Amino acid sequence: MGLLGILVGLGLLIWLAFRGWSVLLLAPAAALVAALFGGEPLLANWTQIFMGSAARFLAQFFPLFLLGAIFGKLMDDSGSVSAVAKFMSESLGERHVMLAVVLAGALVTYGGVSLFVAFFVLAPMAQALFRAAAIPRRLMPAAIILGTSTFTMSALPGTPSIQNAIPMPFFGTTPFAAPGLGIIASIIMLCLGLWWLRRAESSARLSGEGYGAEASGGVEAAADDEMVRERATTAREFDPAEIHHGHRSDSVPSILVAALPLVVVVLVNLTMSLFILRRLDFSFLAEERWGGTSISAVAGVWSVVVALAAAIATVIVFNRGRLPALRESMDAGANASVLPALSVASLVGFGAVIAALPAFAVVRDWVLAIEGGPLVSLAVATNVLAALTGSASGGLTIALDALGQTYMTIAAQTGINPALMHRVAVIGSGTLDILPHNGAVVTLLAVCGSTHRESYFDIVIVGIVGAIVALVAVILLGTAFGSF
Repeated sequence: MGLLGILVGLGLLIWLAFRGWSVLLLAPAAALVAALFGGEPLLANWTQIFMGSAARFLAQFFPLFLLGAIFGKLMDDSGSVSAVAKFMSESLGERHVMLAVVLAGALVTYGGVSLFVAFFVLAPMAQALFRAAAIPRRLMPAAIILGTSTFTMSALPGTPSIQNAIPMPFFGTTPFAAPGLGIIASIIMLCLGLWWLRRAESSARLSGEGYGAEASGGVEAAADDEMVRERATTAREFDPAEIHHGHRSDSVPSILVAALPLVVVVLVNLTMSLFILRRLDFSFLAEERWGGTSISAVAGVWSVVVALAAAIATVIVFNRGRLPALRESMDAGANASVLPALSVASLVGFGAVIAALPAFAVVRDWVLAIEGGPLVSLAVATNVLAALTGSASGGLTIALDALGQTYMTIAAQTGINPALMHRVAVIGSGTLDILPHNGAVVTLLAVCGSTHRESYFDIVIVGIVGAIVALVAVILLGTAFGSF
């Protein structure tokens, strides 16, 4: 009955979430259903296990949600994201429209701009470029996904994405874990995705397809769609409902001013991770009042927090005249972080209840028994949970909450570098999460005025197939040569 309860609870969560129900309601309800089938005490599961795990997630990662959303909103309202997108489109021209869209998305997301902010800026730019170059509108979502939701989310070393931050407290790693493997994975994802998009563009030109009919809906409709909002807030760290709050600048900064905060994120993150935090004495963290922790458990999160804070200050200093409603913009960014953080925390609480059930031992043993070794089983676990929840961050945290300590024990016994496990787990969470019910996919299609029928197959190739190929390569190289 316990195993049946796990399946029923998970099925209930997936089915109702796909129909637009709030995860804030669904996650505790589904957890209690699973506990009921297992004959476990309901209130104790809700208040002690579910809420305890959700609270720990918020305690660890809410600063990243908060600062990431504020930074993204300020970059948007100052015109900096638009300036980067405009620079890429003008530099590469009509002959390289696909590459311009992909690189613009990659630059802003690797620099710390929230995914949905990038969506709402890149989509109008891509529409104009695709129309002028007579490229089918149906390929727009795949181009944007490739630049924003693949290698800059899970593979490129130092990316400030929440997905790259989640394994750090579990494995004691930094955002730059396994940098060589991350770069190789990034090259695979980018090259395979660009090859497919160029192939699809050439095929469309040969058949005389053209841009196609103008899209219905678009940015305004997507921002106000409650169904889109419910799905989006479990997928990434920005609430689309806040995208039009604040005041967007009528002018855009120069490319140097626009790109400076993005460079600050990368450089400060690198400096904090590899130099500053390693040289300071943090032995006081072992004291009970600091949680009895260690610098290795918090250094990764601290590095990203300082990097985002420095970038926020940079945006304000260099764009003060383009931010006439600074308080409103910062308020909108802060508000945009709350619902996503609580939604993912609820998924984490659900996972904690499931992991605490006696029947979960069967699931754990099955995962650990998967042939191919611990890296393969870790990849499968993160893949499956991200796919089921439609959330890379939610699935990854559930997997590591339940199995992270087990994998650390395995790593110590077998000599596997935790940095390698970090990179495998993150890339694994960013593959099958891009299924049709994923909030980022639903939001992007709405923003582009497209449908699953028109655009989803190309999203699968650039967002799932490329990531799986890269994941396999990382596992093979990591197994043969270790972490590098």
